[in-house]
Amino acid sequence: MSKTNTSSPKCSFCGRDKSEALILIAGIQGHICEICIDQAHEIVLEELKQNDGKTVTSDKSEFQLPEHITPKQISSYLDGYVIGQGDAKKYLSVAVYNHYKRLRQGGSSDVEIEKSNILFVGETGTGKTLLAKTIAKFLEVPFTIVDATVFTEAGYVGEDVESMLSRLLQACDFDVEAAEKGIVYIDEIDKIARKNDNPSITRDVSGEGVQQAMLKMLEGTEVNVPPQGGRKHPEQKMIKINTSNILFICGGAFQGLDKIIAKRLNTQVIGFRKEGEEQVDQDNIYRYINHQDIKSFGLIPELIGRLPVLTHLDPLDQEILVRILKEPKNSLVKQYEKLFELEGIKLIIKPDAYEYIAERAMEFKLGARGLRSICEAILTDAMFELPSEKDVFELVVDKDYAVEKLSTSKLSHLKVA
Repeated sequence: MSKTNTSSPKCSFCGRDKSEALILIAGIQGHICEICIDQAHEIVLEELKQNDGKTVTSDKSEFQLPEHITPKQISSYLDGYVIGQGDAKKYLSVAVYNHYKRLRQGGSSDVEIEKSNILFVGETGTGKTLLAKTIAKFLEVPFTIVDATVFTEAGYVGEDVESMLSRLLQACDFDVEAAEKGIVYIDEIDKIARKNDNPSITRDVSGEGVQQAMLKMLEGTEVNVPPQGGRKHPEQKMIKINTSNILFICGGAFQGLDKIIAKRLNTQVIGFRKEGEEQVDQDNIYRYINHQDIKSFGLIPELIGRLPVLTHLDPLDQEILVRILKEPKNSLVKQYEKLFELEGIKLIIKPDAYEYIAERAMEFKLGARGLRSICEAILTDAMFELPSEKDVFELVVDKDYAVEKLSTSKLSHLKVA
């Protein structure tokens, strides 16, 4: 009586048992493990190199900044989509340009250039996320935007901070070499601030705990990343990424930071100013921000030290809001004009309507985001009715039309703060 062969499958190339291999892929005549796959891939590339005189690599890894591009030209590209915010554009352009130069230098010099991560501070609707999305269109490196509010300390419900690198991997089709040269924009960084300026004596799993988990990643270390994001667990295959060459850009509204800055500057609404004392710009108090204010808000000093470049975004005035409506390549008005054009209708918005929309957006204090809400309220009736009318080829929106439509919308019931 013959014995049944109960032995587990082995790699047909190296003989490794299934228990010794991380992955064992079955074929028609046998099996192959992940190590033999990597070796076979290297052999194929070497053969192609000898035959063609050049190494065949993925285009995603070939990230070089064209020689003729300068920080001013990067800033000019941003001007086409983001109105104003000259300081923020300058800092972002220099950071991206230097990031490319660091990648190009490699390890060929005795002087190692360290990365300068950036922290953007500005009110809601001033363009922090828009700057990040716009620079992503320009870049030739992998880029991803993640939200800091989803992260918690390891072991708690939520996502580990390492999962932000999973998004970067997904952006470059899991090309690790490309991901290690990428840029990560961390939005809503202010939401992980601790509740007061003192170290927490209890678990702050979505605040200070997340900040501490981000420290080594921002500075540069090898991180084990779960390929699909979420939580890490022992049975899951990990991908190792070195974050030394990944540029991190952080942004947040930091609601209430203006009071911290005003307290430090000893500004008073009513009172006398000493002779020779510099007058503080109350309308744009974020221009006086420093790292100490960020620490007082609730970011730990270790994290602030890893975000050496600190810049602010200016609040938007009525003139800027009017320009935002009209000038960007993807402006709100151009979007609505296109929507009506698809129906064969020409949309004409008068200058007094622009001024009225911007004026109401200033009252609501929602920044540029408030413009879309107001435009929707004004144009919704027209977008509902006109597609059914075949004899209308033009819609003119002036101030009277805007006032009439806005007065009948739910926005008219909002109480201005």
